[in-house]
Order: sequence, then structure tokens, then C-alpha cells
Amino acid sequence: MRTLLYCLLLFVIFKSNGYAQSKKSGEQLPTLAWMGIPEHETTLARFEELKASGITHNFTLYSSADAMEKALKLAEKTGIKMVIACPELRSEPEKTVRRFMNSPATAAYYLKDEPPRKDFPALGEWAKRIQAVDNKHFCYLNLLPNHADLRDMGTDNYLDYLSLFIKEVPLQVLSFDQYPVIGAGSSNIRESWYDNLELFAKESKNAGKPFWAFALTVAHGPYPIPTQAALRLQVYSNLAYGAQGIQYFTYQTVKDARWDFNNGPLTLDGKRTEVYDRMKLMNQEIKALSPVFLGARLLNVSHTGDTVPTGTFKLASALPKPFRILETVGLGAIVSHLKNGNDEYLVVVNRDMVKTMKLMVKCDDNVQRVLKDGTTVPANAYMDTVVVEPGDVQIFKWKQ
Repeated sequence: MRTLLYCLLLFVIFKSNGYAQSKKSGEQLPTLAWMGIPEHETTLARFEELKASGITHNFTLYSSADAMEKALKLAEKTGIKMVIACPELRSEPEKTVRRFMNSPATAAYYLKDEPPRKDFPALGEWAKRIQAVDNKHFCYLNLLPNHADLRDMGTDNYLDYLSLFIKEVPLQVLSFDQYPVIGAGSSNIRESWYDNLELFAKESKNAGKPFWAFALTVAHGPYPIPTQAALRLQVYSNLAYGAQGIQYFTYQTVKDARWDFNNGPLTLDGKRTEVYDRMKLMNQEIKALSPVFLGARLLNVSHTGDTVPTGTFKLASALPKPFRILETVGLGAIVSHLKNGNDEYLVVVNRDMVKTMKLMVKCDDNVQRVLKDGTTVPANAYMDTVVVEPGDVQIFKWKQ
């Protein structure tokens, strides 16, 4: 009974503050453009182009509150949500929040990227000052990935970094960045990625807070130009672990001597690349499948394959009740059990971003397959064994 009351209390708190993410008709899982429309290109045409790509949220660092306001007004016209990010938010947080809090385009307030442990107390105080004025919009920042140097974290290990942040910085939504695709081969995935997802999903669930995760959309350093399969692998893996928002780094290519960013969705001079179309297609799939993932609760996640990634768990013989057999042939798959309202889902993601995977599923007649456009058909209308494209997903739905 005490556990039930605690869960109800968490729901009431999140709902009253506008952070509850639930499955509503027509509502879309957030998709955020990191380094979105540059300040010098703050035009209605650029915001309409952003909207057309399927992006719902824009994050750009603005040089002043006036520049922020100009962008916010254009965002209102196009239905884009904005992360407030300007110097005045730090120097005059209360005044700046009051200036922007009533705009229908305001979504969040940006604090800092990848903070070290020593910054947590000051970030916590800053967030509290913002929330004292506006508790309907969330404060936003990204935490370091688990492969970052411990000297950058300022802690003895990643778990301490994450748990201390959750304890000391009262954010309503958690976020971390990790870019796992470091080559073109099927095995060129950063080994620590799934371990990062395991830990982040667990700690955010324990904290009663949703988390957002990233997909890389700009080539730089060891990171290649993202293929459609690489985008799908990142997005569907994040969603299988319960992520409630997808962020793309970056939208417009930025100039950086160290990293040599190139081939983002938009070039430095604002021309579209093939990645724009790949991201657009990805966002169409996210929108269609939002009734599956938005507001979903992760019940269990495991992996198939001869070997499973570090920090993960191998799929046991016990499957959800409607399923009798689930087998894969190939590198392996994520097998995620989600619950959303009265519906339950089994989400199977091909971990190989180069080769197809054979998936054999035998299940009861009440199980539906969720297609990419969001519609459903009886799962048993298909053969027991189907081919899953690289990085792609198969979704099964049933009622408890």
C-alpha cells in the first residue's frame, strides 16, 4: 500500500508541474535539435524547415535575451518548442524566466553541458531559483557519458557521478549524451553504450524522472556520416530502454577546428544534406510510434546473441505470457518489455547496423504487430520467422 501511495504521489507531482509524459491522442515524443537554427539565421523560413524535418524542440545558444525573444516569437508561429538559452538566464534568472515563461513556445531552461561534480551545488541553486518562478517548464542539461574521463566527472566512478547529480540538482528531466557509432562495421559500436543505457534507465526510474538520450547526426573525428540504419539503431535502442525524448547532435553543422564537424542535416551555409532526409524519415517513424513509447514504463530489458554487451543481461527462457518462442539469428537483439496504460509491448531491436537479423516469434492469437505507421495487424498473420533490417525494430502489442 505504501508503494502504491508513493507512486500516486509521484504522478500527482509530475502531472501538476507539467512533466508527466503520457499517451494522448496526437501527442508526439519530443525530438530536439541540438545546435539548431543559428542566431544569424533566425527566420520564419528556417523554423518552417525545422518543423518540416519532424523536429519538435530547438536548442540554440543565443547571445542575448533580445535574440532569444526574436527566435521565440518565430517558434510560436511554427509550433516549435524552445529551450531558453541566453546569458541573462545566468546573470538575472528570475527576471529572464518571467520574461519568457508565458510564451507557448517555451519548453525548458538550459543550464550547462556535461558538468563536473564540483558544479553540482551551484547548478542545484540555480535550478531552484528558476523553479521558484516557473515550475511548469523544466531545467535542462546533459550529463557526461560513462566513458568520459573520471577527471572530467570529478568522481570515483560513473554511478557516483550520476547519483550525486540526481541528489544535488533537482532537475525534472534527466539527459545524457553518448555517441556509440564509431565506424561503419556492424561491430563498431562503443562497448560502454548499452551499459550506460542500463544504468541511466535504472537510476532515472529509481528517481521517478524521465530521461532523454541522443542520436548523432553530424560526422566528426572518429564518427562517420550517419546512415539510416545507424540512426535507427541509436533511436530504437534508446526508446527500448525507456527514453522519453530523442535529441540530435547537431542539426546545423557548426564550425570547430578540433572536431572538423561535417555533413550534419544542414551544412555550415544552411544547405540540406542526405542526413536531413534520414533524420526526417526517423522523425516520421518516431511520430507514428509515439503511442507505443511516449509515457511507456520499462518492465524488463535483455539481449540475445552469442555474446551480449557489457553490463547487459542475456534473455532468459521466461518470456511474457503471450510468447512461447523468441529466437534471433545474427549479432543479437535488444528485447524490451514495456507497459503503456493497459497495453504491453515487446520491442525487438536488431543490434547490427550493417546486416539483417532473422527473428522467430511464436505467440498467442491476441498479440498484434505494430507497423511503422503505427497501425496494428495480428502478429500471426505473418510467418513465424521474419527478417529485421539493420538497426531496425519489430514491435508486438497485447493487453494484459
